[in-house]
Amino acid sequence: MSTPNTTATLEEIVALCKRRGFVYQSAEIYGGLNGVYDFGHLGTLLKNNIRAAWLKSINEFGDVLQFEGSILGSEAVWQASGHLTNFSDPLVDCMSCKHRYRADDIDLDKSCPHCGNKQWTDVRQFNLMFKSQLGAATSSTNDVYLRPETAQSIFINVKNILSTNRVKIPFGIAQIGKAFRNEITPKQFLFRMREFEQMEIEWFCKDEDSLATFERWCSARLDFYRHIGLTMHNIRLHAHTKEELAHYSRMCNDVQYQFPFGWKELEGIAHRGTFDLSQHSQHSGKDLGVFDEELKSSYLPTVIECSVGVDRLFLTLLFDAYTEDIVEGEKRIVLKLSPTMAPIKAAFFPLTKKQHEPMSALYHDIKKKLGLAMQYDDSGSIGKRYRRQDEIGTPLCFTYDYDSANDNAVTVRHRDTTTQERIAVERVAEYIVDTLNSPFQKIY
Repeated sequence: MSTPNTTATLEEIVALCKRRGFVYQSAEIYGGLNGVYDFGHLGTLLKNNIRAAWLKSINEFGDVLQFEGSILGSEAVWQASGHLTNFSDPLVDCMSCKHRYRADDIDLDKSCPHCGNKQWTDVRQFNLMFKSQLGAATSSTNDVYLRPETAQSIFINVKNILSTNRVKIPFGIAQIGKAFRNEITPKQFLFRMREFEQMEIEWFCKDEDSLATFERWCSARLDFYRHIGLTMHNIRLHAHTKEELAHYSRMCNDVQYQFPFGWKELEGIAHRGTFDLSQHSQHSGKDLGVFDEELKSSYLPTVIECSVGVDRLFLTLLFDAYTEDIVEGEKRIVLKLSPTMAPIKAAFFPLTKKQHEPMSALYHDIKKKLGLAMQYDDSGSIGKRYRRQDEIGTPLCFTYDYDSANDNAVTVRHRDTTTQERIAVERVAEYIVDTLNSPFQKIY
């Protein structure tokens, strides 16, 4: 095996996603919908693994309740949260070709990248929220917005959640769901989209404990990325300056990943203080405070938020895992994903069609026993079948060959090293489980 190349371009990732059915352009047969994507079978499996790993990681921190809020939010919610006033990006138009750009993405002292002319409009702020109306009547009282984040539905329901669940401060409320932002220029494939999915936890604590809690969450989130197999020298924490802070934050650290297009935010860890609860208390007229039995008084808890995009983490995992090497004189593309994150956990091959029946029986038995995503493949040469599984990140391939009927054993081939070993058929299920439970370390 040759020395691998582990740096992928965006074009290579896009090509892999389409070729293997991870991701499709939404409404492609009608020309596509910019900044919106559909996820195929493998993509959905990978996203499910991401969600499961995230939920497991946050539950290890303490008491966490799950929540699913509505996608539509009334205008009053977004007025109170500050999004109607503050949730905008700088927009500029080329006066010659009418192309629009985020003003902070281009150099206005230079010519338009599209037409080469240098005539810009004044920079203006563009609100990123999608607006709609409820019902058939057109009235400002019916104005609603697609949520640009999932957090606000948690804040406006915190009283309901507290009164119906037996939890005390500190505790968390976690939500995974869709959010929508009318981005001026969606770009870098899944990195900046108009429809995307967020995983957010709002951790409620006492203010005197909040700084220590913020640091604990920063450490816990780095542990999460280490656990799912990301290369940690491509991960760093970036502390926001005062100029970078969102209107609701006292402080914020971004978990950044080094993409081919630079260090970019993967997750935001924000100390939101009491901003959200105080705003909704003030605007709604409802007390969102928590009663302290010891002090015999009510107070607004402080909130620490961790927010990461499922789609952005999906893209990060592909970049981090993508590897090219030479095996038996041929170029090989392999996704060196952690087995727990791999969409397909194992593949089962009969060496020839003659071994179809016993291998098919073994495949269905193991799949039923473990309940994991697996594949059976008897099409093409064994080498081509290995390459197909390498390219989608399958960690283990089992082959039933001419000797299997005699020794009741199969050959297992390891994705990253291409090494093979012989194991008894009755050990296959145990072998897969052990692989999934073993600490993952990339092998180059």
